[in-house]
Amino acid sequence: MPREHPLRMALVNEVHARPFLALTAPERASHLAMTSGEGGAAADRAHLVALCERYGVGHPPEGANHYVAEFDGFTLKWERHTEFCTWTFLKKGAFVDPFDATPIEAAPREWVAGIPGERLVATHVAVIERTQSAPGNDLLGKWLHLEFLAGSSVAGGMATVWTDFRVHADGFGRIVVHDLGLSERQGGRVVQRLLEVETYRTMALLALPVARDTTARIGRADRELLSVMDGMAASGTLAEQRALLDRLTAVSADIERATGSADYRFGAARAYGDLVDKRILELRETRIEGLQTYREFMDRRFVPALRTCEATAERLAGISRRLTRAGALLRTRVDLAVEAQNQELLASMDRRAQLQLRLQETVEGLSVAAITYYLVGLCGYLFRALETAGLRLDKDVATGVSIPVVALFVWWGLRRFRKSLHKSGR
Repeated sequence: MPREHPLRMALVNEVHARPFLALTAPERASHLAMTSGEGGAAADRAHLVALCERYGVGHPPEGANHYVAEFDGFTLKWERHTEFCTWTFLKKGAFVDPFDATPIEAAPREWVAGIPGERLVATHVAVIERTQSAPGNDLLGKWLHLEFLAGSSVAGGMATVWTDFRVHADGFGRIVVHDLGLSERQGGRVVQRLLEVETYRTMALLALPVARDTTARIGRADRELLSVMDGMAASGTLAEQRALLDRLTAVSADIERATGSADYRFGAARAYGDLVDKRILELRETRIEGLQTYREFMDRRFVPALRTCEATAERLAGISRRLTRAGALLRTRVDLAVEAQNQELLASMDRRAQLQLRLQETVEGLSVAAITYYLVGLCGYLFRALETAGLRLDKDVATGVSIPVVALFVWWGLRRFRKSLHKSGR
């Protein structure tokens, strides 16, 4: 056999991860979704292990993100997701009031209170057996708020579902499922899809407060950008343009901070929204006359919130692009102004260099005269001494004749010295 890829089995098993539970009416479930964050996996698993050790049940293997175990009086299904963790408690057996003595109450109270993270989703599900008649409005009115009631026939007519999408006095939402012929696996799939709709819907809506805050920041940035652009058209001096560039940089920094904090949340909202849509599609809903379906409720209440987040994300990207273009334009104007100043400075330096050269030539001429004067004086002393020594020499004539010779020599020496300085400078 050829050599096997080290990830082959892990990839094969991935499609079988998080299997549906077998569920037979009458049965109830209590579902929690806790936002423990991306770094909370270790704490979640440690809390689960503590429960397993308390009941003497085998705990999940290291690195597992899914676990199902039977405990005394209830079954627990644990799933670890990227930024949250779900705990689903199930309890078989007949019941009169589906929301009295719920499955989560069978677990140790102090252990439940210590579950890591913050509770974002809490839902009870009651599956009524098929031998029982469908609950009428009197019973549904005791369990749910009739004014917010939504329901549909699901799984090809094998079950009927009712919910009100409300949080009741115990802090939990409520879903009622009437089994009309579900198999064990079908029942597990229907309940899991209903719970996933609740979980993913709420996780997606975490982006809505972010969108509202980001919208306010975009509005402020938009107004500041317009003010900067107006100032750009009126500004003339380099100092004014640099002040505008500082303002624009501050706005860009604020938008970048908003983008950094909102991008992940908006991306997650899109992903969760797609999952909600797929789970509702998998329910295969059929309308019950007089009730809005899951799809209708989501289209009216949930989808507009997602559209708000998407529109905010597009506005955020748009204002970022506009700020980039405005910044490039303003920096170009500043660069041109600086270049013009540099040209003026170079021209001024060139004029000063010309003046300095002329002054240097003037000083050089004076220097030749001064040095010649002193050297001719020294020659005069020399000629006088020679005349005194008996040399037939007219010192005055000799001194006069030495003047042009000395001047020429001094001029030639200074010229050689200046050329050597230029050469060493280069």
